[in-house]
Formats: sequence, structure tokens, C-alpha cells
Amino acid sequence: MLDNFSLSPTTIEPEFQEPEPEIRVLETGDDFARIAIEPLPKGRAVTIGNPLRRILLSSIKGSAITQVRIDDVVHEYTAIRGVKEEVMDLLLNIKRIRIRSQSKRTGKMRLQVRGEGRVCAGDIATSADFEIVNPELHLATLDADDSSLAIDFDVEHGTGYRAVQSEGGISPPPGVLPVDAIFSPVRKVNYNIGNTRVGQDLNYERLEMEIWTDGTITPVDAVRQAADDLSKNFHLFRSLNPSADAGDQGPTVPVSPEIYQTPIERLELSPRTLNCLKRAQVNRVGEVLEMSDDDLLKIRNFGDKSLQELREKLAERGIGGYSRSSSAVALDGDWAPTGLPAPVAETDWDAGDYSDDEDEAPETDADADEDTDDEYGYPDEEDS
Repeated sequence: MLDNFSLSPTTIEPEFQEPEPEIRVLETGDDFARIAIEPLPKGRAVTIGNPLRRILLSSIKGSAITQVRIDDVVHEYTAIRGVKEEVMDLLLNIKRIRIRSQSKRTGKMRLQVRGEGRVCAGDIATSADFEIVNPELHLATLDADDSSLAIDFDVEHGTGYRAVQSEGGISPPPGVLPVDAIFSPVRKVNYNIGNTRVGQDLNYERLEMEIWTDGTITPVDAVRQAADDLSKNFHLFRSLNPSADAGDQGPTVPVSPEIYQTPIERLELSPRTLNCLKRAQVNRVGEVLEMSDDDLLKIRNFGDKSLQELREKLAERGIGGYSRSSSAVALDGDWAPTGLPAPVAETDWDAGDYSDDEDEAPETDADADEDTDDEYGYPDEEDS
């Protein structure tokens, strides 16, 4: 007698889902911030932290003084009457001025003081486009009541660091003193990687970043700009088409987009040659350059004479590696321009030696006239 038994219902375990990372601002201020992101898969923390740090230190835009003009001063190796600091020390202090720009464009500032006392960055008169974030910075000291100091500043917008150098080997005019420009508002970036857990799984990482700025931009805003910059670069890889083959990647002969899009009518071809290309849906010069001689000769009614004419027209305009002097050599069969194979040698078909046996006779001129005249009304090459 068979025993009765029942199968217990199978328990379906839920599919494992990767935890979503979360980012938190642990500490923030005008010139310092500490942020953390977790949990990250093993090895992902350094993949995010290292490029983000490099972008923060090199690609965040800022404003800086690039050159100054001091009244009655011709070069930096001199002293100013009534000022304790020499011109070189004054330029070093000027380089430390930090400027927040509202318009992201070049501009000018002016300093003009008189009388004994300390001169600070806050004494500089600025327009509405600029704001000095360290007005307490000491620039110079005037040691007499009749002392005066007048300086004009040129402010530019840029990235990174630009050292003083002559542009094109030309020295600046007398009285213009270049200054090393520190555009980057980010002073320092650290990142630390530690372990974290998700449930009982310890195979995850935690990325913690510390960012110091000069106060012209908050560290959180700097991180946003760096992330946007990285996203734009990585987004380029999303446009890759893995299914595209080599034949769909543009012309084999490198030409400018203007030449590639030029209509073939601009080549001033004969009616028969132009008609053949138009019937084959070849409407642009770039499409012609993508085709080999064999492909062109496969076009109906497009023979060696048409190929020779096409090459000569391209050579006249220097397109696709052709030149006027080399086109004649190419037609002898011993040379081919860049991107196109050598011309096909003359065959019995071309010479007019046709076989009456099993080979099919070539198309007659009457047939060709019938084809071409029906669609475009151009005369046949032989008739013209």
C-alpha cells in the first residue's frame, strides 16, 4: 500500500538588491567641508575619490589678479618712497588677495591711499562684479604722513595656476608688473577609505572627503562643480554604438565636414557621370570618397571614362588626397591616392573584343540612353 505524503511549499528567497549609496555632509563651512558616501562596493571608493580630488584641485574656476601698475614704478626691483615694503614683497602680498567674481569676466580694481598706516586688501576699491573675501590681508605699510600708494589691478577668470611669463616672447610694457595667478579656489583635498557593513555583510566601503577652499566658493559648491565636470566627460561614453561597423564610421579619406557635405553638382561633372551617381543615391562628395573604385564601377553605366573624369574633378579641387599633377599618374594604373585603390586595368570589355559564345553582350548605347533619358533627360556619354 502506497504511503500518502505531501510536498512542503518551496520557499522562494527574495532576489538580492545592491544597497543604494547615500551621501551625507558631516561638517560644512565657508572654507571647509567633510562629506561621506556609503555603502560602496569593494574598490568603488577609490574609483570615485581619486578623480574627484583631481578635478577639484585642477578644474574649478576662479578669479585672480594677473598684473598691476604702480604709480612711479617701472620694474619690480625698486623701492617706493614712503613704503616700508619693496615692490617684490608688495607683489607677493598682492598675489594672496582672494577675489569672488559675480560676472565671470575680466575687470579692474584700484587702490589709492595716503598718510601713515597699514594698507590692507579692504582698502581696494572694487566694482559690483568683484568682492575681496580676505579684506584683512596686509599689503603694505606707509611710514610718513605725506606717503601715498596708488595701484591698478587687472583681474581675470581662469583655472589652475598661471606663472608669470612673456606672451609670445614679448615683454610687458614698462610699468606693467605681471603677477603669478592662482585661479583655483580649492586649497586642499583629502579622502579616506574605510570599511562599512550592510547587515551582516562587511564587504563594503565608506568614502570620506575633506575639502578646503579659499572662501571664494563653498566646498559643497566646489564638489558639485567637479561632479558636473566628471559627468559631462563620462556621458560621452554613453553615445558609443557597439553595433556600428567600420563602414558606418565616416569617410575613409579624412576631409572636413564642409567638404563631406558638398553636393556633387559642385564638381561640375558631365551630365552622364552626374546622372549615374544621382541614380545610385550618391549626392555628396563625402559619399564618393567612401566608395572604392570597384564600388563606383559597379554603378550602372559608370565606366572608366566616368571614373577618370571624377578623379580629375577631385584633383582640381585637391579633395581626398588628389592633386592636379598626380591625377594623370593615377590613371595609368601605377598609383592611387590616399584612401582609394588603384584603377582597374583595361579589359577586353573596354577594348571592344566581345565574345559571341556564352558571355553576355554588354549593354548597348541605346539601352543606356533609354535608362538615362527616362529619369533625368541627360544625353548618353557616347552621344555627347
